[in-house]
Amino acid sequence: MTDNTVFENKTAAYYTLGCKLNFAETSSIGKLLEEQGVRRVQNGEKADICVVNTCSVTELADKKCRQAIRRIGKQHPGAFMIVTGCYAQLKAEEVSHIEGVDLVLGAEQKPHILSYLNNLDKAQTGAVVTSPTKDIHTFSPSCSSDDRTRHFLKVQDGCDYYCSYCTIPFARGRSRNGSIADMVAQAREVVSKGGKEIVLTGVNIGDFGKTTGETFIDLIRALDRVEGIARYRISSIEPDLVTPEIITFVAASRRFAPHFHLPLQSGSDEVLKLMRRKYDTALFRYRVEMIKEMIPGAFIGADVIVGTRGETDELFGETRRFIEQADITQLHVFSYSERPGTQALKIPHSVDPKTRHDRSRQLADISEAKHRAFYDRHIGRPAGVLFEHTRKGSHMYGFTENYIRVETPYSAGLANNVSRVILSGWNADRTALTCKHLPNP
Repeated sequence: MTDNTVFENKTAAYYTLGCKLNFAETSSIGKLLEEQGVRRVQNGEKADICVVNTCSVTELADKKCRQAIRRIGKQHPGAFMIVTGCYAQLKAEEVSHIEGVDLVLGAEQKPHILSYLNNLDKAQTGAVVTSPTKDIHTFSPSCSSDDRTRHFLKVQDGCDYYCSYCTIPFARGRSRNGSIADMVAQAREVVSKGGKEIVLTGVNIGDFGKTTGETFIDLIRALDRVEGIARYRISSIEPDLVTPEIITFVAASRRFAPHFHLPLQSGSDEVLKLMRRKYDTALFRYRVEMIKEMIPGAFIGADVIVGTRGETDELFGETRRFIEQADITQLHVFSYSERPGTQALKIPHSVDPKTRHDRSRQLADISEAKHRAFYDRHIGRPAGVLFEHTRKGSHMYGFTENYIRVETPYSAGLANNVSRVILSGWNADRTALTCKHLPNP
């Protein structure tokens, strides 16, 4: 039982590293502490409590987490520091010995943070409370917002895929989810707060329904009926799980945006087998072609990992050629990072860091060319833009349904509203398209 008096007149600072799912979960932790009377720290204040939600997708991510923890400890000397997230689950003892850390919570403990805060006395060495991966069962509903325009709704957690290079199943446990009824209720809560766009997040969201006997297509059909939401976006979804039924639904949907993100990871079938992915390039190509046939203006993003064990020059060449030919809009390119405990370490051929960097640069160049060509094709076309509250100098920004960034002179009345525009040319620094506003119907 938590002693509520420990939270009297306390302030907290929250730091999130990694994915949008982490941001949603940090938001939920913040709400729990706020309900106990803990106030979010203001700029320039020293916090009494620091919550750090970590990532461990690569070795670089681990390093950034360690640096962030030390930096936060210096920014808020004397604060009670709680570290959670994937890095905390996978390397709890390592985290506990970083200076300033008082409490390390694993994935199963994260949603129950209040249960572990019976006092806020600084420790000499951080206490560790984690569970083995097999005992991670809790699904914690989470929803966060970036600037009151876009909200991130966690619909699923964990992963059953066990790709050879990935530690996420060990950090987050088996696939699990909330119910459709709960997701719809959270969407309605977003509406009540004035939110207009919801991004569906998770570790493997196409796997939704494992714990409730429901399906992802049933979820998006139910969400599509929630009045007041202008747009939904589906975050990263596996190529084998973005079924023709889902694509057909999005094509006809009232609210689901023509925006897909498919993790390709490699354009070589041999590398995909080494990665233990559940599709081949033929299936990926078929999914992309179906999306483009049904929704010609759809934005299609893709993740690619370069330099994995076993990726020879010849196999990388296959990936490059596949990507050049595929109708993909933009790539997120990652250099392979060896993770302890993964099956990929058993693959004999290793790619040196310099080669990984060179391959990453090659694909980044292809991505930039594809992305700019996509924008160019839409100049002169009408679109709906949901403008955001944030501004940069005299301008504000928003995104079209198919994720084209748009710049316009700042006007407070445009924020959090969908405006009909004609897309014009590039802005001064070529980071967005400008627009001409159309009269409201």
